[in-house]
Amino acid sequence: MGLYLIIMGVQGAGKGVQAARLTAHYGIPHISTGDLFRAMKSREDELAVRVQTIMKSGQLVPDEVTNEILQDRLQQADAQAGALLDGYPRNQAQAQWLDQYLAERGEALTAVLLLELDLYTAFKRAFGRVTSSSGASYNIYFNNEGIEWHFEEHPEQLYPPRLVATEKATGEVLKRRPDDADAAAVIKRIDTFERDTRPLIEYYENRGLLHRVNANQSIEAVTQDLQNAILKAQKA
Repeated sequence: MGLYLIIMGVQGAGKGVQAARLTAHYGIPHISTGDLFRAMKSREDELAVRVQTIMKSGQLVPDEVTNEILQDRLQQADAQAGALLDGYPRNQAQAQWLDQYLAERGEALTAVLLLELDLYTAFKRAFGRVTSSSGASYNIYFNNEGIEWHFEEHPEQLYPPRLVATEKATGEVLKRRPDDADAAAVIKRIDTFERDTRPLIEYYENRGLLHRVNANQSIEAVTQDLQNAILKAQKA
């Protein structure tokens, strides 16, 4: 049996960091639906052309097409021993399709990993993060020892204050993701998680597949808890 995992968590819970650590440890690909949709923009095959047409029309990509995109990815050579899914499934219909697809291949989900984080901390993790060109990541609220930061008022106060952060060691002005700088956008992403993901948490918990991990720990502690959860699921 392969190792098929789903990772869930509100923005700021550290899904990206933990996904990278897990996939490196277990030798399986991290499959993000966001990445899959972005990849479709540069492909020219029949499936990609259909997806591009839907996206250009402004319509939502229907479940059956999303499932087809995922199936296309899971059939690639690097996913034959398993995969870590991120951003999929989005609803119970997709979850049921995934169950059926894996069953047809003689496989099944190993575990659903939920990184739990209170929503106030989640907001601060997203709104406060800044990065350097080298990839170093900081946060004005939690990991700010190596930076200097302040909020700069607009000269005519036409816009909200702008966060200015610099790395002490290099003097480099640090960058923010545009959607992190917009508090309304951060809250919208949290609301989307609450609306779309909460029902799936109950769905997988009722099936005994859900494993909850406290995301408000060090990166290393979270990784260890996730690996322990996976080991427990494999033994079940």
